[in-house]
Amino acid sequence: MLVRDIMSAHVKTVVPETPLTEVVALMCLYRYSGLPVVDDGNELIGIVAEKDVLHRLFPKLEDLMDGWASIDLDGMMGQYKDVVKLKVKDIMTRNPLTVPPDMHILKAATVMARRNYRRIPVAEGGKLLGMLSVGDVHKAIFFRTLAVNFGVHET
Repeated sequence: MLVRDIMSAHVKTVVPETPLTEVVALMCLYRYSGLPVVDDGNELIGIVAEKDVLHRLFPKLEDLMDGWASIDLDGMMGQYKDVVKLKVKDIMTRNPLTVPPDMHILKAATVMARRNYRRIPVAEGGKLLGMLSVGDVHKAIFFRTLAVNFGVHET
């Protein structure tokens, strides 16, 4: 079974100039954990994830040298309103790892697992074709091997 058989082809994308306020609203309201960043020609140029937003709030190594007790964590959370004033281009991960649509799903799952990714863009020739999630792979394997035992059919 190939990535193209199970990937999500209809993917919400953003552009580098998208305000983070729009991105975090999508993340929080629609439970997106990350969104591909494309240019005007649908070329994949990055990905923006929740961790990219939250990373801006984490204490720096220098802050930790004095210990957790001296860090105002609630004050750091207050910086969120400053972070969301940025644009996608300011925090996105550039040139993300992708998988091709003709890769076997277990190979793609291995690529994701080795990098601790929950989702990965599917691209060919630089063009974004879709997204593949660990859940997509799991669901495909379930339906291919066990669903009939439970009287369940894929819809």
